[in-house]
Amino acid sequence: MGQPIRSLGERGVIDAIRSAAPSDMNGDDAAVLSPSSFASKTVCSTDLLVEGQHFRSDWSTPYDVGRRAVVQNFADIEAMGARPVALLLGVAAPPNLDSDVLTGIARGIADEAGRWPAELVGGDVVTSERLTLSITAIGELAGPAPALSLSGAHPGQTLIASGRLGYSAAGWALLEHFGSPDAIPDSEHLQTLVDAFRVPSLARARGTVARSTGATAMTDNSDGLVVDLSTIARASHVTIDLDKDAIAPDPAVREAARLLGRDPMEWICQGGEDHALLATTGADIPSGFRFLGRVHKQGAEPLTIDGQPPTFTLGWDPFGGESFAGESSGRE
Repeated sequence: MGQPIRSLGERGVIDAIRSAAPSDMNGDDAAVLSPSSFASKTVCSTDLLVEGQHFRSDWSTPYDVGRRAVVQNFADIEAMGARPVALLLGVAAPPNLDSDVLTGIARGIADEAGRWPAELVGGDVVTSERLTLSITAIGELAGPAPALSLSGAHPGQTLIASGRLGYSAAGWALLEHFGSPDAIPDSEHLQTLVDAFRVPSLARARGTVARSTGATAMTDNSDGLVVDLSTIARASHVTIDLDKDAIAPDPAVREAARLLGRDPMEWICQGGEDHALLATTGADIPSGFRFLGRVHKQGAEPLTIDGQPPTFTLGWDPFGGESFAGESSGRE
């Protein structure tokens, strides 16, 4: 056990975080990053995690929370076709929070960010009634090719994906149903789903691979597959048609659906926070990606599955819980 962070004071809290996630660039008023090439551009994104809304301490360890914070922010950088290089951390925490919680979060951040590699280079700490983390991710977009924007999809292109679909939502459903990780039946498939909710999987450098091989639009599956792809379709003035066989649930998702009496396609279509990368390309499917569907001229619906409107159309909305895919989805 550590000690209440109020006994450390602001400087002690910062020192504890820096010790758990060390960087030579952290410690001044601001960090100075050196781009790897003259032609590079800086890409930035920010995201919040609030205890009780985005994570629960009885479901996830502080280390898990730190890793999750990096994944959901670096997914936004990867989705632009850029390479994550650094991040900043803002912490609002109750004064009686155990210091081991913050150092555990910081270690998770350092280890996950180090896979790119990137470093925690600064931030801020304040008091709050509820533990809240704010991550600002910084990336580098090298070379002359444009960023992979939401509006870059074109008719005739292929829709491709890298990453799992429905895993995080299925893991969350298992935890909600059984109430505790220890109460979930012993199953490798079910444990994989729970782990995917705690820390979604994001393969390193898939965004830069897609951009370098001809992808034109990309996003990550954060608000739900139907919602996120509808956002690309509307921004690009196209219709995206998903191949039903390509998005069929795998054995792990099917096992959870049987156990809970749910339709697995609900998690595939509506479940977000897998942070799978979803892109359109007119070139060959690059390594690490798979076929998911096709892009057509704009029709009556922004998104279809085998030519038909999807049955499940909801996704995550931070202010309403769920939103229809036909409405605008807020994005940072």
